[in-house]
Amino acid sequence: MKRGAKTIPEDLAKAAQGYIGARLAQPRFTAADEAALRQYLAERGYLPAKGPLRITPAKRGSGRRDVSQAHDRYLAAR
Repeated sequence: MKRGAKTIPEDLAKAAQGYIGARLAQPRFTAADEAALRQYLAERGYLPAKGPLRITPAKRGSGRRDVSQAHDRYLAAR
């Protein structure tokens, strides 16, 4: 892992904070920054794109009825 500091324009910082603030499970700024860079590089062929997310449902279900609506909260609890 490489460490570094960077300065970004105020409009990008404001947009990023708006995105992070709108999430129920708020990611760290560095996680959002890394995800954006990964997507940018993958779209241009410099990084292999990740495959689609495949979820295998439980045979009997989770027992919770709100998972499809509150998924961010359940994933953040992991």
